[in-house]
Amino acid sequence: MATTRKTTQSRTPAKRSTAKTSTASTSTAKKSTTRKSAAKKSAAPPRSEPQPRPEPEEQAKPKPRSLRTVAISAAHELSELIGQSPEGIVAVEKRDEGWLVQVQVVESRRIPATTDILAVYEVEVADDGSVTGYRRADRYVRGRIQE
Repeated sequence: MATTRKTTQSRTPAKRSTAKTSTASTSTAKKSTTRKSAAKKSAAPPRSEPQPRPEPEEQAKPKPRSLRTVAISAAHELSELIGQSPEGIVAVEKRDEGWLVQVQVVESRRIPATTDILAVYEVEVADDGSVTGYRRADRYVRGRIQE
């Protein structure tokens, strides 16, 4: 059975001409590596296969919306319609064809604040989240006791 022989590096200093050629070959290797990596970077990413389109009946189904999402979006939409910022959400009710959200709005600020004029608006929201209508249900002074 033959044994393998370990080779050791010689301890004699390398000749200058050899050192220059090894440096030159190293820089050539770096250039070719850089070109390869640049080619990889410029290559377009792989395209994914097109997803199958959902069936028409899947498109018609609205996503289930949470009570909080419906109430906040209704209050935001109302504030854009009437130009007043909402004070709070008074009630949210799920109906057969959508939602009914009652939003409290400060219509007129006064000093003292107990004399502010408030209103409660009823906002009708469809199942898909779009506002379909609104109306002012009540108007009162903040300090008034409601029965």
